[in-house]
Amino acid sequence: MKKGWFYAIIERTVYLKGLLDADDKNWVEPDISVICDPDKLTDRGCSGAPDFIVEVVSPGSRRMDYAHKVSLYLESGVREYWIVDPLKKCTTVYLNEQDPSEFAPIIFPFESNIKVGIYADLSINISQLL
Repeated sequence: MKKGWFYAIIERTVYLKGLLDADDKNWVEPDISVICDPDKLTDRGCSGAPDFIVEVVSPGSRRMDYAHKVSLYLESGVREYWIVDPLKKCTTVYLNEQDPSEFAPIIFPFESNIKVGIYADLSINISQLL
């Protein structure tokens, strides 16, 4: 794959190896997944941990996005996880490449330019997308 290229998948099935696999009845379907390794892509979705996941919180997904999916994604090797919360008007960012002893989420208001940790020259302003 060319340097800087990636694949973005919107609402496709992700099987997280080691925790969830293609034969398991359990799987996740992130709102947005960015996969840098094309070998992880199958006709069923992504097999393995995406590099970057974005979940948009809805009233029915709040507990799942903020609790269950955080540990699931980070334990499976997702490098960066964003929780976009329209009700709170903020984005919570988890970087899995931090020193675990210093690991803590970073919370940004929607008006902030948020640097994407896995891409040095990319930032996203959520308020400009709404």
